[in-house]
Amino acid sequence: METDRKPDVDLTGIHTRQARKNFPLSRGMPFPELIHAMFQVKLACLEVNYQLGYLSDAIYGPCRDAILEGLDGKLNSNFDVTTYQGGAGTSLNMMVNEVVANRAMQLPGMQVEKEGEIHPIHHVNLHQSTNDVVPTAGRVAAIELVYRLEKAVLSLQEALQQKERQFEKVVKPGRTQFQEAFPITLGREFSAYASAVARDRWRISKLVERLREVNLGGTAIGTGVLAPRNYIFQVVNNLKQITGFPLARCENLVDGTQNTDVLVEVHGILTAFTATLTKISGDLRLMSSGPEHGFGEIRLEEVQTGSSIMPGKVNPVIPEFVVACALRVSANHQMLTSAAAMGSLELNPFGLVMIHGLLESLAFLLAAAGRLVFCVNTTEANSEKLALSSRSDSIVTHVLAGRFGYEQAGAVYREAKNAGEKVADYVVKAGLLSDKELRQLLSPENILKLGF
Repeated sequence: METDRKPDVDLTGIHTRQARKNFPLSRGMPFPELIHAMFQVKLACLEVNYQLGYLSDAIYGPCRDAILEGLDGKLNSNFDVTTYQGGAGTSLNMMVNEVVANRAMQLPGMQVEKEGEIHPIHHVNLHQSTNDVVPTAGRVAAIELVYRLEKAVLSLQEALQQKERQFEKVVKPGRTQFQEAFPITLGREFSAYASAVARDRWRISKLVERLREVNLGGTAIGTGVLAPRNYIFQVVNNLKQITGFPLARCENLVDGTQNTDVLVEVHGILTAFTATLTKISGDLRLMSSGPEHGFGEIRLEEVQTGSSIMPGKVNPVIPEFVVACALRVSANHQMLTSAAAMGSLELNPFGLVMIHGLLESLAFLLAAAGRLVFCVNTTEANSEKLALSSRSDSIVTHVLAGRFGYEQAGAVYREAKNAGEKVADYVVKAGLLSDKELRQLLSPENILKLGF
């Protein structure tokens, strides 16, 4: 194993250099939220160890200052080892330990890695294991992103509800199996989207409850080995104060250390949200298709050129972006499910990969929801096109079924076709309905009334 010393310009140490060689990927770097959470965990552990008398002032002060710099994001550039690593995240934990220790020795003007001073394992990692630090940090980072996602989903719900009100009297063809069905209003369609998103918001609001239990203090296998009892009982409460999150120690630390099914459960709720996002985005793409030979029922904001060869072409790139994000989240769910099943006895060696997948999915959904809010807010109804389609043969025939019955409405349709006339014109001309009665049948109020 390598034993050479590193240059003073680098705050990492031997363990990080080994990891860079062993895991040569430039993808899957730790998310800033995970790095921040790692520093929060280190601060909680440092403070409790100091309060219990396990660290001197000379060690505690510089380490705390270094960690605070880390919490401000000033040390993020040191974290260049992929999360796709072996060892259940040991390399990430070691990297944080080395960065804190080496930066702490720089602050008082001491030489980096001076022997006998601040040690990354003996001091920064005191009474900790990768196996309780990394899972805890992962959950803290996930909670941070969940809170942000919940706000984004609320904004999406409100945007859809606003369009529900705006389009409440805009009649359009309903469709089943891509074929025209009974008429509906554009507002009622958006109300269905809003209801679906409201359910997603409710489910997402429960995720913090799933994530709040952490195994910090369990050390290597959940038994708290090599950690003092007072430390175990205090460290999670201290982390709770630092983060402001409703954290609690796992009732069963062994379970919390070896099992990762909660991450799969949480991600399953995110995957359900992708189904809603994909459905809404697909409908927006379909209803805006055209401009001349598609549905053309709505207009989406034109945000960029759509083709390098076809002048004037504009694509529904934001709904497509949302679907692309949803596909990535769905792929991550398969990864999390498989990885959770591959835990062995007291530990899951793929826990960090699962954490990265969860955080990545949350980041993708945050971006997707935010852009979809913009897309919905700028969506407009194509009133001219819809005014024509609201009196189309299929819509009028379907509505007539409610007045004359299935068989007679079908007969009226055939008679109109044989006469070469529109159904709407034929029923008035034949004296079956007055123009006023037909307008009443096709009115939004009649279309939306519940039952007859």
